[in-house]
Amino acid sequence: MIYWFTGQPGSGKSTLAAALKTELRRRGMPAVHLDGEELREFTDNRDYSRAGRIRNIRAGQKLAAKLSQDGIYVTASFVSPYRWLREEFKMKAKLVEVYVHTATARGKEGFFVEDYEPPLAHFIDIDTTTGSVAECVERILGVTWTDPRSR
Repeated sequence: MIYWFTGQPGSGKSTLAAALKTELRRRGMPAVHLDGEELREFTDNRDYSRAGRIRNIRAGQKLAAKLSQDGIYVTASFVSPYRWLREEFKMKAKLVEVYVHTATARGKEGFFVEDYEPPLAHFIDIDTTTGSVAECVERILGVTWTDPRSR
């Protein structure tokens, strides 16, 4: 299973994805966390143009898909601003899209992605303005996955 956290910088994606990984492991499930910024460092991709973003997202998707196929739960935190790219991935992988957003300024406003497209359907909506990390993780774990190809 892949939990794909998407949203603007500073919304809480990485915090929630790391906490979910920890909870999955606590429950005895093998889990890893992939972070978009860490993957950029690993692949030396500092290109924040549309093409550079797509390249980083696709690399994350490929890695997440491979790990998931090997029986590892993946929590992935990527801004992933392009809805079409997330929807395309939903059709290929066992994936839960988690849209993370907040009304709280967290010092990353200058990094907001102008062309970010929020999801429209088949996602978990997490507002991190209120509620603890633990409450958000429990909410995510309480959602039952359905295959988007069967809709």
